[in-house]
Amino acid sequence: MKHELNASAILTVPAGRWAVGVSGGADSVALFTLLRSQPRLSLHVAHLDHQTRGEDSRKDAEFVRGLAGTHGLPCTIARRDEIESLRAKIAANPSARYRAARMELFRRVVVAHNLDGVILAHHADDQAETILHRLIRGSGPAGLVGISPRMRIGGMLVLRPLLEVRSADLREYLTDIGQAWREDASNASDQYLRNRLRRWLRQEPELHETLLALGRACHALSGWARREAPELGETFAAGTLSELPAVLAVESARRWLVARGAPAGELSEAVLHRLIEMAGDAGSSPRTHFPGGRLVRRRRGQIFSAPSPRTPG
Repeated sequence: MKHELNASAILTVPAGRWAVGVSGGADSVALFTLLRSQPRLSLHVAHLDHQTRGEDSRKDAEFVRGLAGTHGLPCTIARRDEIESLRAKIAANPSARYRAARMELFRRVVVAHNLDGVILAHHADDQAETILHRLIRGSGPAGLVGISPRMRIGGMLVLRPLLEVRSADLREYLTDIGQAWREDASNASDQYLRNRLRRWLRQEPELHETLLALGRACHALSGWARREAPELGETFAAGTLSELPAVLAVESARRWLVARGAPAGELSEAVLHRLIEMAGDAGSSPRTHFPGGRLVRRRRGQIFSAPSPRTPG
């Protein structure tokens, strides 16, 4: 029954030509194996050597190369230092750096081989961990939706068909069919918050479904907010946002800033509430800088935006 669930998840992937991200770990190897069973899918394996684990990183890359070669599939393997930009190398958050480098590799593979997009192996355990992580960081309903099964990142289509499948089921599937995988010892390190959360969730298994239920509820609430939140004009009355229910005010503020050039990924709840506070409190600063080099101003009861003098453009 569990294996049928795994297979049915893969049926959500449209026929076409896809990159598939394979780290060598159990989850991505299970994804690769399930996808490979579908003749309607043409696959190109992509692997990034993060260069964080010395010889083990090199062996991961060789394992993935061998896995693709065994099945006669094309494979692109790159090192992080071949992908990462100078700006990314000085970023403070290693997880964000590695994620950005992987996405850049996938983008290059998709463009170079004219593929439909990339398929990734995030699963139900990742979803619960993500929701918990964002909850701890104070995310609102939009953030607590969790990982999307289908989205575009920089114009590239990203599919995650395994978000309803538990990691343990994927490992059981690989064991049953005799397919090996690589274990990443860094996943056991307490250095990363994500690992600590994963370990804690394993000790509190009842929270898994609770977190997923929270994600589904927030997804429904966010969908309602997107449908009902009013569009703000180029210039809007300062009291407009404060008159809305909080969830609608946040969505209208987000949409307005995105339309003015602010990167959606940098618009946290705290950032959006800065705009809402500025618009609703005459005693707050009449000038506030926002991501994307936007300066938002309040003058004579009106809110409007202009390029920040601190940032070119």
